[in-house]
Amino acid sequence: MPTTITEDLAPTGVLRVSINLGNPVLAQGTPTAPTFRTATDVDRPGVRIGVKQGSAYDLYLSRTLRHAEVVRGTDGIDEFRAQGLDAAAGIRQPMTEFVATQPNVRLIDDRFMEIQQAVGTTRTRQPATVGFLRDLVTELKGNGFVADALRRANQFDVTVAP
Repeated sequence: MPTTITEDLAPTGVLRVSINLGNPVLAQGTPTAPTFRTATDVDRPGVRIGVKQGSAYDLYLSRTLRHAEVVRGTDGIDEFRAQGLDAAAGIRQPMTEFVATQPNVRLIDDRFMEIQQAVGTTRTRQPATVGFLRDLVTELKGNGFVADALRRANQFDVTVAP
């Protein structure tokens, strides 16, 4: 049984981590006719929304849309452009950049979903290790480390949870 948090987290001497790099908002309209004012306006019959296949927003929209159609591809914006779709769903920052270069496309201000980030570990970790991870995340959020890291990554339109 591990005797220290370090031994518990990295029993082989190597700490292994992973991160989900895919994350939300809708860019609306076509180059000739931009449409829709809120995220809820999008769920109508005949509306087709481009998404990155298997992304969090693909899964969310597939479960929640009642009328609009999800069109999957390697990138929601690419599908939006290639197929002349009505909307594209994706991460706010890339969508904002795309919309800034497209005069006939607009970004819906409200979000259609929220991806809450989390830290996970195996169930076999000792309570002290889980407590250490919880305290570390709280400290990194509280001391500004997370906010600074987001700014360094040019992610300005995000909020660090309390």
